[in-house]
Amino acid sequence: MNRKGIAELAGSAALGAWAAFGVLALFVSGKDGSPRFLDHDLLTWSVGHRPEMAVAVARGLTATGTGVVPYALVVLAGLLAGRTRRRRLVGALLAAATLATGQAVRYGVMELVARARPPYADWQTHASGWSFPSGHTTTAALTAGLVILALCLRAPHGHVPLCLAVACWGAGVGLTRVFLGVHWFTDVLGGWLFAVGWLGLWVCAAAWWLPLRLIPGTGEPDPPPTTDTAGVPLEKNAPQDPDRRGRSRPA
Repeated sequence: MNRKGIAELAGSAALGAWAAFGVLALFVSGKDGSPRFLDHDLLTWSVGHRPEMAVAVARGLTATGTGVVPYALVVLAGLLAGRTRRRRLVGALLAAATLATGQAVRYGVMELVARARPPYADWQTHASGWSFPSGHTTTAALTAGLVILALCLRAPHGHVPLCLAVACWGAGVGLTRVFLGVHWFTDVLGGWLFAVGWLGLWVCAAAWWLPLRLIPGTGEPDPPPTTDTAGVPLEKNAPQDPDRRGRSRPA
């Protein structure tokens, strides 16, 4: 797919995700941010199904959705996507910038919507700030998207199992926020939509404006093989017609 096709596809995905996110933000901000949709039912189910082992696993998984782990993963993804030193550097910087700016914009949206979290009595882990959209969910989804993009660029064949594993990790981090009682499900849904919209915006911009020689995962076609004939003596009186090679001259 050429850069125009990539830009159009990423732009369409971003536009659709932002439209859905805007509708959801308006939906959850109504009635003082009270539970909506499946929020109350899913939280009630989570509170009633929390064996100690499941809570411990959920806490471990949710911890990977913030802090150093996401940045380490996206930088590694950027390095993996490039085939030259310059492209690896550009890929790592772009991936880190996508994640950092996404987190900053999400924080601004969170302050703007100012939705309250579920009751503190239901919490099974630490949380701070407003509720919508979920920060861990957004960060993990952005990270998963960048890693999947790098895998598709670097390994066009055989990347499906790895991509599925990364996608399950990204989705799992979001679901643990509901299971641990610190977010409503619509907060998690908002985080997923925000991540798709933000990642699509950056991919579209990179495809349109970044010079092709700097885009990770692309490369110049290999030059055709040439035969070095320097130093090879030419046979005198050699036949020029290849069909006549090996034929004897008439007497």
